[in-house]
Amino acid sequence: MSLLESESSKKTKMEKKNYVPKQPTHIECSIERTLDVVGGKWSFLVLRELFSGTKRFGELQKKINAISPKSLTETLRHLEEQGVLERTAYPTVPVTVEYTLTPKGEDLHQILKEMKLWSAKWT
Repeated sequence: MSLLESESSKKTKMEKKNYVPKQPTHIECSIERTLDVVGGKWSFLVLRELFSGTKRFGELQKKINAISPKSLTETLRHLEEQGVLERTAYPTVPVTVEYTLTPKGEDLHQILKEMKLWSAKWT
């Protein structure tokens, strides 16, 4: 190997060592995964209501008075897709739909209790 090739090889190795990707590598975080499951800003309020038992769409909308029907629908669909709640439709006219937490959803109860305690202490 010539001196020029040797210098070129060293430079390539150093470039690889000091290389910073334009897109940083994603590092998996369990908190981030939990937030992805729980979802957006309305999810915590929907969960809060379902901790006390099964609710219909209209009941949830009355309890969370600032939520639009579209946002509630999107939140419920997201939570259902994540396995946090289950949707049961009954063949009535109009269709009756009820939402119930799954065991996975019930497990979030303690997290929300801790958040409530933190808020009471610090806000």
